[in-house]
Amino acid sequence: MKRNWTIAFAMLLLSGLSVACSPQPPAANAPEAAKNAATKAVFTIGAIPDQDPEQLQRLYAKLSTYLQQELNVPVTYKPVTDYTAAVTAFKIGDLQMVWFGGLTGVQARLQVPGAEAIAQREIDARFHSIFIANKNSGLTPITNQKGLTALKGKTFTFGSESSTSGRLMPQYFLQQANVKLTDFKGEVGFSKNHDATLKLVQAGTYNAGVLNEKIWLSRLQEGKVDTNKVEVIWRTPSYYDYHWVINPAVKQQFGGDFEEKVRSALLKLNPAVPEQKEILDLFNATKFVPTQNSNYAQIEQVGREIGKIK
Repeated sequence: MKRNWTIAFAMLLLSGLSVACSPQPPAANAPEAAKNAATKAVFTIGAIPDQDPEQLQRLYAKLSTYLQQELNVPVTYKPVTDYTAAVTAFKIGDLQMVWFGGLTGVQARLQVPGAEAIAQREIDARFHSIFIANKNSGLTPITNQKGLTALKGKTFTFGSESSTSGRLMPQYFLQQANVKLTDFKGEVGFSKNHDATLKLVQAGTYNAGVLNEKIWLSRLQEGKVDTNKVEVIWRTPSYYDYHWVINPAVKQQFGGDFEEKVRSALLKLNPAVPEQKEILDLFNATKFVPTQNSNYAQIEQVGREIGKIK
């Protein structure tokens, strides 16, 4: 009897070892687990804070929803405090795609090898700034660039120090007219954004200032400009400005064709589709078009001339 029990125990032990050593089939949910791990990557976008924060939040929340549907990856908008912060966040990878102005786009690309300008609005190949004046300043509309000398001895504000349309190109055109920053009364101002510039000049805090033409036209349409207090005195020649810049690291995170997928999604925005028209309207655009790094060569040259690019 004892011998039979010993044999039975030995057979049971061998059976257990056989099962333990046999190759185990993969878990039924392994593919799903891998899929879930892959989808944890989030495509994070940002923008230079060129308008009031509420305007930006509304715009980029809608754009993030659209891109998430088109790209089939989570997309989130991450606001930044100022123009320099947008460039820094792009450089260190906190933002993977950013809506930059001409100058900040160049600054960002120079710090991230392989970064590409992929799309711009149809208006950005021929963008303009406008000089505005308080109606109590004694300034009147200027007919040509040489007339900018009328600003000498007046108080004046730019937008952000790193703004293309609110500082870089306007300062370039002023220099061409032989107007130096020291020619203004007191120190020139640097407001946080185009909306702030408009409010400062309208209030009479400064005699004159300069801002993005599209922001001016939008605020006029919205009834936020008091034309009894402020008016346009000069429109600049055209130049390249705003554009989307994407970080090359997205190819490792989302696939080699991801950059092209993003570009296609932006170019696909259609004003005939109500939800997409709302996004385009908030961008002051009718469509996005392709662009490339070489389009901003003039911006880089001017940036180096005035010391904004080293």
